[in-house]
Amino acid sequence: MRSILLIVFGFVCVSDALLGFGFEQTAAIKGRLMCNGRPARDVVVKMYDKDLLFDSKMGETKTDSDGYFSMVGKGREISTVDAKVNFYHNCENSMIRSVFECPRKFSIYLPTKYISHSSNPELVYDFHQMELAGRFPDESHDCLHR
Repeated sequence: MRSILLIVFGFVCVSDALLGFGFEQTAAIKGRLMCNGRPARDVVVKMYDKDLLFDSKMGETKTDSDGYFSMVGKGREISTVDAKVNFYHNCENSMIRSVFECPRKFSIYLPTKYISHSSNPELVYDFHQMELAGRFPDESHDCLHR
């Protein structure tokens, strides 16, 4: 019985992501990224809806020459999306990893109050400024960052 429930739940999650079932939802984030006190430009920022089987991309952008970015992510899901934002950067990255395009990666999750059940976000998660030097919890290197 338990395995049947897991299969049904998995099907709902997959069909939700693949077939576009669910409600349109948005999340917005903005801020400035720095590397050792200087603007971190061209940092890739991607927003995903964290799901059980695989994550669905909601949006993508890069920081500008002053380290600023702003992004609105959009997704469809039956339940409230679990918005995860990934940052891919080379601040204090070793020369070998930089040459082979393996940026450092860390993620943050947006609090539920920043998820809007509409096509326009009601609130923007503004973290103002973040320093990329140093290490973040659960940080990794990601050569593919799909």
